[in-house]
Amino acid sequence: MVYYTGDIHGEAMKILNFISRFQPAADDTIVILGDTGLNYFNDSRDNHTKIQLNDQGVTILSLHGNHERRPESLPYYHEMPWGGGIVYIQDIFPNLLFAKDGEIYNLDGRQCIAIGGAYSVDKFYRLQNGLRWFADEQPSPVTKEHVESVLDGAGWKIDTVLTHTCPAKYIPTEAFMSCVDQSTVDRSTENWLDTIEERLTYDHWLCGHWHIDKRIDKLHFLMNGFESLS
Repeated sequence: MVYYTGDIHGEAMKILNFISRFQPAADDTIVILGDTGLNYFNDSRDNHTKIQLNDQGVTILSLHGNHERRPESLPYYHEMPWGGGIVYIQDIFPNLLFAKDGEIYNLDGRQCIAIGGAYSVDKFYRLQNGLRWFADEQPSPVTKEHVESVLDGAGWKIDTVLTHTCPAKYIPTEAFMSCVDQSTVDRSTENWLDTIEERLTYDHWLCGHWHIDKRIDKLHFLMNGFESLS
């Protein structure tokens, strides 16, 4: 079984409660759609949550969000084949895997492409208050070109799309933060995902980021809930 959920921001309790209640098997996978926050501080504070999650014995695959470092930028991660694609892994936490943008994974018989990243609407607050912000939070032009090349090779047909944010056409305006001037928000990633969505034939599109649980068309926003496509 594969279970999907949204952001945890460095807090393990949502995942631990789910595991305690539903007792997933050792060969099951939990997919977190970005903002796990497991590579945020780059010190023992990250490791505390990593230990909690890794010790559950269930594979956890995380997309890159916008409140964490990219694992490829950290020296203790390396690439490893998994699920028909490539993931990043830290050897001391073998159950915690991080998706590589543009990789296609076989998850419970479905071909799933992973596309992480988003813009942080709290960017200026974080910078002004000495909090961490990461300049490479959004997919780079090289990453976008790679994703499109992979989809070209797949004939622009995929079972499931896994992203952190959503295509612009599906932005949930009801989730906007009232303290944020939306005219200052960089929507380039969402606009690019729009161009992907328009060309792509797919069955499901799952995303996090917006801190909302909602379904619209084939797109599912996940935050507190867990979903299985099986």
